[in-house]
Amino acid sequence: MSTETSAVDAGVDLEWLSLDDDEEILWAGGPDRRTLVPAFVIGIPLTIVLIGLLIIASEYLRVTNTHYVVTTRALYKKTGVFSRDVKRIEHGKVQDISYSQSALGTHFGYGSVEISTAGGSGVEMSFDSVPDPRAIQQRIGERIKRERGDSADERTKDEILEEILAELRAIRTAVEGGAAGRSDAGTSTGTRRTDDQSYEYDEDRSI
Repeated sequence: MSTETSAVDAGVDLEWLSLDDDEEILWAGGPDRRTLVPAFVIGIPLTIVLIGLLIIASEYLRVTNTHYVVTTRALYKKTGVFSRDVKRIEHGKVQDISYSQSALGTHFGYGSVEISTAGGSGVEMSFDSVPDPRAIQQRIGERIKRERGDSADERTKDEILEEILAELRAIRTAVEGGAAGRSDAGTSTGTRRTDDQSYEYDEDRSI
C-alpha cells in the first residue's frame, strides 16, 4: 500500500477508471464549480429566450462530467457528456509540469495544470480549472521523482555485476592489445639488429 495520503473529491464518479492491480489513486477531482459563475452571469439574463438555459446547462454538464485522476503510476483525464474520452499518461513519459491562473482564477483559487511529455509537441494533457493548481503540480512532481528513484533502486545485483564484468572485460582487452603491440615492436627491432651484426661480420671477413 502507498504511504501517500489519497485525496478524492466526494462528488467524483470514477466508475470509468480502470487501474492495474498495484495501482492506487493519490488524487482525483474535477473543475472547480466556481468556474460556472461566468455561465450563470451570461445565461441568466438570456433565460427569457431559452438561450441562457442552454448556456448554463451545457457548461454545467461539461464541468460535472470532466474528471482528473493522479495515481501511483499515471495521470488520467476523462471528458465527454454523451460520449466518453479517457486519456492516460504514464509518469515515466512526463517531461514537464506547469500551472497557470487567470485573474479570476487567482481570486477564487483555481487554475490549470499543464503536462508535457518527452517527444511530444506542446501540452499533452491539462487539468483545467482545478482548485489549488500549485499543490496538484507539486503532488504530481513529487510522485514522479519518487517513482523514478524507485526504478533506479530496482536494479538487481546481477545487473550491476554484469555491468562491472563488462567494464573489466573492456579494460582487459585494451591492456592485452597494448601488450601485444609492444611485443611485436620488440621482435622486429631484434631482427634488424641481428641482420646488422651479420652484415658487419661479413665485411670483416672479406677484409
